[in-house]
Amino acid sequence: MPLQNMFFPEYPSRASLLFLPHGVRVLSAWLLGWRAIFALLPGVIAVFAILGGADLFLPSRLMAIVIAVTTVPAVFYLLKWVGWDLFPRADRKPCWICVMGVGVITSILVSGLTNMAFGSATVEYVAFLIGDISGLFFLMLGLYFAFRFADGRR
Repeated sequence: MPLQNMFFPEYPSRASLLFLPHGVRVLSAWLLGWRAIFALLPGVIAVFAILGGADLFLPSRLMAIVIAVTTVPAVFYLLKWVGWDLFPRADRKPCWICVMGVGVITSILVSGLTNMAFGSATVEYVAFLIGDISGLFFLMLGLYFAFRFADGRR
């Protein structure tokens, strides 16, 4: 955020325009399925507690926490239910474009639902959307190059 505030000092939103945790949410849900809810919950609660303090227990904050940890696994399971199983399996290669697509879909859902829970303005929705998608893209890009580098060292 300090770097973002340096480049966009007039930007009124507190949303990050590069939100890497959305990528973590998507990859966790893809790899862990419903167990990602329990893996992500402590971190999400900690962030909300740090940013909101005692406001953590407001209904809107609690709803946002539930939205943050359940939406991505729910979308993966919904797609599996309709016949498009994207979860990793040993007998097939991962469809990275599909995982990115789920990330974009869930970004739209999480941004919209979170802003409804908070009663935020449209600019907040757009900021969350930009932050989630850019965070997912740059996290996946970073992992791609990290794994490529690791494979090249063998």
